Amino acid sequence: MAGNNKSVGSNPEESDGGLMSMGRGGGVENLSRKAQKALALEKRHAFWETQPVGQYKEGEKGEQQVDGPIEAPQPLSEVRQEPYNLPSNYEWCTCDITDEKVMKEVYTLLTNNYVEDDDNMFRFDYSVEFLRWALNPPGYFPDWHIGVRAKGSKKLVAFITGVPAHIRAHDKIVLMAEINFLCVHKKLRSKRLAPVMIKEVTRRVHLQDIWQAAYTAGVVLPTPIATCQYWHRSLNPKKLIDVGFSRLAPRMTMSRTIKLYRLPEDPVTPGFRAMERRDVPEVTRLLQGYLAQFTVAPHLVDDDVEYLLLPIENVVNSYVVENPDSHEITDFCSFYTLPSTIIGNENYSLLKAAYSYYNVATVTPLLQLMNDALIMAKSKDYDVFNALDIMQNESFLKELKFGPGDGHLHYYLYNYRLKAPLRPAELGLVLL
Repeated sequence: MAGNNKSVGSNPEESDGGLMSMGRGGGVENLSRKAQKALALEKRHAFWETQPVGQYKEGEKGEQQVDGPIEAPQPLSEVRQEPYNLPSNYEWCTCDITDEKVMKEVYTLLTNNYVEDDDNMFRFDYSVEFLRWALNPPGYFPDWHIGVRAKGSKKLVAFITGVPAHIRAHDKIVLMAEINFLCVHKKLRSKRLAPVMIKEVTRRVHLQDIWQAAYTAGVVLPTPIATCQYWHRSLNPKKLIDVGFSRLAPRMTMSRTIKLYRLPEDPVTPGFRAMERRDVPEVTRLLQGYLAQFTVAPHLVDDDVEYLLLPIENVVNSYVVENPDSHEITDFCSFYTLPSTIIGNENYSLLKAAYSYYNVATVTPLLQLMNDALIMAKSKDYDVFNALDIMQNESFLKELKFGPGDGHLHYYLYNYRLKAPLRPAELGLVLL
């Protein structure tokens, strides 16, 4: 997701663990930035300067900024009722995520066109199961899953989605749309479809009387509320080196590198186990308490936790720590699955990556809890474990031998202003 990694130290005992240039030449962590560049055309900022988002010129005259909506809601009768105009050879469609044929079309479009690194070595490979999970949260609106088809062939050539989410900014809980999966077929990038698609999903969100949105990008647009960095922990260093995702540090052998990243076979925390449905109320309680300390974070209730965090094979993994005596749930950790196709390699076709999701440590030290998460990811044959430096993640990254990327992931709010940008540690929101 964000940026290349620069070469990191050659001392194998340093916190990067001795790997150099993880994600060489772009790498998997650069994929989102690459996709955004492909979609962000010359007049990208000209478009965003017409939208109710934080603008760079704000504050130049010394005026005091305040938190809250930038524009007031319109009466619903004034919201545009008809879709925006597309080029004459194309037409809008709504993508039914319950239809296997449609989901295969979405999968094919994204897999072949969504995100690829600079050296054409890796391409995101969202599974159909992951897409259905990400797009079907409680209360979702089917017509926010928007496609563009060629009129003649009916081929799906572009896609954008929104899902509803309650997000708290400071003390105010706001119903927003989380916007994701903006994808235009490579051959149609000159058609200026992306701005029209953004306006169309905005129109459909407004028709539900929802006026704010959240989204991320690997490029700088007007204007980030926070800028975060991805860190990467090797789980299968030999494979990562063989496929060009990383390379050996100077004076490091393959055997020493494998030994450096070796993990125990089993988690070390007593009572550490997979989350079950009966844990939902306690996990909700833990998350609500933990997320309250961050300036921007989701407001999760039992239904959200049950849907987003109950384990689904090769989609999301969640674990709790249950006190062996009192049976109280004291800690929680989770990660989701986002593999990448490995392009042009004779020995490997898929890079299996885990992404840190939400983690709460109240009794178990966070360092130990996350080490157990790494152990579980390794046991399930993940190749790399990725984490943003948001929430309290920075406290474990170096100690657990994560290496930093040099690219960044930028968070944005639509029609909602924060008077000051956030440090990563003030952000408690993970967008898929």
